[in-house]
Amino acid sequence: MNRKTLVLAAAMGLLAPVLAACGDTEGGSGDGDAIVVGTTDRFTASKEDGPAPLDPAWAYDVGTWNILRQTVQTLMVQPRGDGEPVPEAAESCGFTDAGNERYSCTLRDGLKFSNGDGITAEDVKFSIERALEIKGDSGVFALLSTIDTVETQGDREVIFHLKSADATFPYKLSTPVAGIVNPDDYEKNKLREGFEIDASGPYTLKSKVEDGTMVSATFTKNPSYKGALEVNNDKVEMVSYDSAEDMGDALQKGDVDVMTRTMSPEQIQELGTATDDEIELVESPGLEIRYLAFNTEAPSVKDKAVRQAMAQLINRSELVGNVYGSQAQPLFSLVPAGVTGHSNAFFNVYGDPSVAKARGLMEEAGVSLPVKLTLHYTHDHYGPAAKTEFEQLSKQLNDSGLFETDIKSETWNKYKTAAQNEKYDVYGMGWFPDFPDADAFTAPFLDKDNFLSSPYANTKIIKELIPESRRQADRLSASDSLTEIQNIVANDVPVLPLWQGKQYVAARDGITGTAYALNSSSTLQLWELGRGVSG
Repeated sequence: MNRKTLVLAAAMGLLAPVLAACGDTEGGSGDGDAIVVGTTDRFTASKEDGPAPLDPAWAYDVGTWNILRQTVQTLMVQPRGDGEPVPEAAESCGFTDAGNERYSCTLRDGLKFSNGDGITAEDVKFSIERALEIKGDSGVFALLSTIDTVETQGDREVIFHLKSADATFPYKLSTPVAGIVNPDDYEKNKLREGFEIDASGPYTLKSKVEDGTMVSATFTKNPSYKGALEVNNDKVEMVSYDSAEDMGDALQKGDVDVMTRTMSPEQIQELGTATDDEIELVESPGLEIRYLAFNTEAPSVKDKAVRQAMAQLINRSELVGNVYGSQAQPLFSLVPAGVTGHSNAFFNVYGDPSVAKARGLMEEAGVSLPVKLTLHYTHDHYGPAAKTEFEQLSKQLNDSGLFETDIKSETWNKYKTAAQNEKYDVYGMGWFPDFPDADAFTAPFLDKDNFLSSPYANTKIIKELIPESRRQADRLSASDSLTEIQNIVANDVPVLPLWQGKQYVAARDGITGTAYALNSSSTLQLWELGRGVSG
């Protein structure tokens, strides 16, 4: 049989593993050859598209974070099976005031960088301040935007003084932008170009680079690592493939032990129903979302009625059913189902798709019909079904008679730069949360210095609602603020949520730890993988 391990969602938005009887959960001995992991992610360094893809002060997509999570140590880490973050490089961390504005961490004793240099509180201070001072164009520095000052006391204590209360701050200290880097190898005010990393995580990195692109990455267990993670292997090699088909062929041949993102819907369907017992498909709920983003200052979509009409027209159920089947579900808010604070704001405002209502919105606003648009997407980052998805979106809009759309694709490196520079009126994006909290689905899109570089700004969201939501340590208590944010987004439509996807890993027989190879943010945890006897 093909063994399928399901990880089921628990209450309150946490994702707790519930494993099938034959699922592999324990790591192996760590002996043997490198475990080979396939991916379709591409890592490119160039002056035009970003010369420092693996600098924590720059990297801000799931692919590069999958590299950094293995190599750069953070004060906190998301625990196995999810839940609130726990100390990693830190021995202990916590708020020291009632207002959640002073956060203190004590480092583990004896921490070292991979070259053997000792780590002090000053190194942590350097790393955090560096990311804030560089202010990389990717926008990742905004995760640390609530920090006012960083103080050290002795060699092991770091104190963060925040500008305002932020109950989500421990989560932010678990993200790669808060990673500890060696000041001897990273300049304070300049990004580190290329593919080298010098840090203190569970692995060291050796990259194979061809024509400015990293084609493989070898992760070797770091003998100097001292932290909360148990490393179940000595070496993992990650290999980038040009297509999901090539990656799947490599898995079938045994050239790859584990296949990760991004598989095609057809591959997932085939693996899920196969009788071959040599390959296991691991399925778990995901917090990945897909959406359309708008340059709200572009003439074609500047009128809110045009964006509202698109929200009224698009049939998410039909889109998901035709392209992804049971591998995704319609999404009616930026905050996905399973996360505390989620509401179906777009459905509450627009209900079922309706051409008549969409026409009424635009006619009332005096919009000339049909509206001509190009829907932009990237063909090499979000999986091979992206083209089919955008063909379906274009068809839905065109069939209404209210729009004349075409579609156009670009490689990811060029695409993300063009999108941030407001070259596209309408474009598709995916989002893997920085951490499993509603703040990770609202602030990155709507706060000051948002990663989309969007011209849309709502003063109430920025000045009142986001700060209000962050003051609540009990995240249920933040629901009112979060609901109001989602309602404003549904009315203004600076972004248009489409669907929420599950996540998958496929592994050959004998690979253990696959149930925990991905956390809820779709981040790879390679240290969980091992070799052993399957059940």
